Amino acid sequence: MAVPRAKTSKARTHRRQSVNMKLTAPNLIECNTCGNLVLLHRVCPKCGYYRGKQVILPESKI
Repeated sequence: MAVPRAKTSKARTHRRQSVNMKLTAPNLIECNTCGNLVLLHRVCPKCGYYRGKQVILPESKI
């Protein structure tokens, strides 16, 4: 079985691991009724619509 010659330093380990630790920006789409940017498959918090139907009353209209 192969054995490493020396211990891998923390800097080398972190440099290798940091490549895969990137955060991705969320995919935002425009609401069909009000034009607000909303996450996919979520009710629009501004107008309360989802897929063309009124689902909830938004906070501003209550």
